[in-house]
Amino acid sequence: MAYKNNGGKRKFGLKELLLATPAFAAMASGAPAMAQEAEQAGDDRLGEIVITAQKREENLQSVPISVVALGTEKLDELNVSDFNDYVKYLPSVSFQSVAPGFSNVYFRGVASGGDGNHSASLPSVGIYLDEQPITTIQGALDMHIYDISRVEALAGPQGTLYGASSQAGTLRIITNKPEIGKFAAAAEGEVNSVSGGDQGYVVQGYINQPINEKMAVRLVGWHKRDAGYIDNVAGGFTFPTSGFTQTNRLIEDDYNYVETTGLRAALKIDLNEHWTVTPQIMAQHQNSEGSFGFDQTQGDLKLSHTLPENSDDRWAQAAATIEGRIGNFDVTMASAYLRRDVDTQSDYADYAFFYDSLFGSGAYFYDEGGVNPINDPSQRVKGKDRYDRYTTEFRIASPTDWRLSWIAGAFIQRQQHDIEQRYVIDGLFNGISVTGWPDTIWLTKQERIERDYAIFGEATFDFTDKLSATGGVRVFRSDNSLEGFFGYSSGFSSRTGEAACFRLTPFNGAPCVNLDRSVKEDGESFKLNATYQLTDDKLFYATFAEGFRPGGVNRRGTLPPYVSDFLTSYEVGWKTTWGNQFRWNGAIFTQTWDNFQFSFLGANGLTEITNAPEAEIDGIETDFAWTPTDNLTISGAISVVDATLSKTLCRQIDPTTQKPFTVCDAADPDAFSAPAGTELPVTPEVKGSLLVRYEWASGNLDYFVQGGLSHRGRSWTDLRLIEREIIGRLPAYTTLDFSGGVSFKDYFITGYVENLEDERGQIWRFAQCAEQVCGGRVYTVPTRPRTIGIRFGKEF
Repeated sequence: MAYKNNGGKRKFGLKELLLATPAFAAMASGAPAMAQEAEQAGDDRLGEIVITAQKREENLQSVPISVVALGTEKLDELNVSDFNDYVKYLPSVSFQSVAPGFSNVYFRGVASGGDGNHSASLPSVGIYLDEQPITTIQGALDMHIYDISRVEALAGPQGTLYGASSQAGTLRIITNKPEIGKFAAAAEGEVNSVSGGDQGYVVQGYINQPINEKMAVRLVGWHKRDAGYIDNVAGGFTFPTSGFTQTNRLIEDDYNYVETTGLRAALKIDLNEHWTVTPQIMAQHQNSEGSFGFDQTQGDLKLSHTLPENSDDRWAQAAATIEGRIGNFDVTMASAYLRRDVDTQSDYADYAFFYDSLFGSGAYFYDEGGVNPINDPSQRVKGKDRYDRYTTEFRIASPTDWRLSWIAGAFIQRQQHDIEQRYVIDGLFNGISVTGWPDTIWLTKQERIERDYAIFGEATFDFTDKLSATGGVRVFRSDNSLEGFFGYSSGFSSRTGEAACFRLTPFNGAPCVNLDRSVKEDGESFKLNATYQLTDDKLFYATFAEGFRPGGVNRRGTLPPYVSDFLTSYEVGWKTTWGNQFRWNGAIFTQTWDNFQFSFLGANGLTEITNAPEAEIDGIETDFAWTPTDNLTISGAISVVDATLSKTLCRQIDPTTQKPFTVCDAADPDAFSAPAGTELPVTPEVKGSLLVRYEWASGNLDYFVQGGLSHRGRSWTDLRLIEREIIGRLPAYTTLDFSGGVSFKDYFITGYVENLEDERGQIWRFAQCAEQVCGGRVYTVPTRPRTIGIRFGKEF
């Protein structure tokens, strides 16, 4: 039989999964479906997909939400192994990324271009691992995707069921759970080579082992090496103040490699016929070296960095879910704890060079004697981020076949982020180093704590067999605080850092405290929906929904806190199936983003957050899938978004409200950050994809060939006009991919080529510090160059 990594779960057939999703941009591997499975399906080539987007099991085509579901088999077929792999298959999703583990996700154009560092606002998209949100401020967990039941993408505000930070949408990663009474196992490997780069590999496998008639355990493990393809070449700066010229001693080809190792262990216990307990532990260690952005002035896929760059990202999640029934009602209680530790080193020499060139800053950094300016004022950033997140949710749901069905629950969350950022200059005079931190010109040592509480509910009433209406509400409260130290030593600055401390006792190793603020908020978000089931296979819906994101504290203590922002969405959509061979789904939406949180780099490179005026976002997204025969499947998708600022954003801040003026000083040409009508950053106007797959059987062998293309339109990196012009616009790009394979019984082998034409698509562009200072050197994060690989495996 064909290889299917489903661990004994209900098999998501090839055509089911293709047609449950938009068309896919890349092709990769996966075994072909058996002809006998198509025969068993009869004329129903599209099949049925069961999802849990509304926190209960439902048919995808009956859920009045714009949802994309990538199941186990589809993830295997497309060679999805990490965050970047699956996000590119979702037409309503865009993202910015500077390195693995440091990506920010956006739905439907809801993006302002904030830099997403540890002092920025919370994300606008919630990312869940099973029942727990795992979104951290600096980026989503770069979780290896293997033995995953589904990735679900819910477009639009999910404020009632998912709450804070699901303002624009929600991504859910749902793991395969242990199956009682059935043994299953699989092992597979992969080797690949990147054009102009190095070689990579993957080794992974799982086992599902019954313990007795009421218990089973599932163990999963993986190790992966992503090949490097960016070269660190000779070069460097000559600093104006000292005349010193750097010499790059870190010359290395293909130095941006990544190694990822992880495991997952889950236990399922059926206490009785109504109650089940599922505890799970998952952990991953990802080590990445080098930079993932190159400097075009040095050449294609090249840069010259003289200081070490790496990231050591370790995280573990312990979770438990209790599911059961009390009378007619389904009851779920889910609790989880997430710990993430990230240690980083970053080259920050651009900052030192451009500030020295523009402002002569090198004259203020003395060597160990305290008399002469230091020869090499190059800075590097050494960071330690420690995240702890506790969540508990309780919910109860009525039967779905009641005329009035409902779901209600309560949610509690506490997340803590311990921040340490050292800006290091080797050989720095101790008299101007932060007290207790040698060679440290600047120190950030802070503790950020966010507490969230909510009660929520949705109810659906069936007026007729065809017409139903749903109402939902979430009542929330947030309590966010930021405490600690940031800044220079008193020997370097007489006004900031240590000189501004109001509490002289040490704080987590910092010399004193110069920031201790908090903000509390409460509010509600609402949802209204009307659904009309025209026929058994054609559904239409209209939805009003709100999403929200809590406010927080600016680490520059003189600035006021920023408050919650809300997204209001109006959407009409359709889900239709035609003759069990053609499926066409889509949605048209308009959104208003009020008081949106806008992050930018202010004085001293500190992130500042203010509530900007308002933006309007209109769009349409649609996907189709067609199975003209049992062997051939064609699917495609497109998203078109028009996201613009609806009120002018001024550069000056109103001293009364501490928000940007909406009427700028016309006599000052630098007063305007962005006028009304300015296109929002990050999201392209058009994003689309097309996939064609053909499979056939000959004797005891099953074959497939697959080809796909993906197109991403152009976009900006910043909302502000001056800054966006410095960085430049991300150009549109299209990638082509092909794969083919054969399977025999429980074995498979697949070959693939991704990015066939070696297209140098630009995912992101950035400078090391504020664009008007460091914009003389811009880095480009590219799509992975052409990659050729072979996958092979066996199911036991």
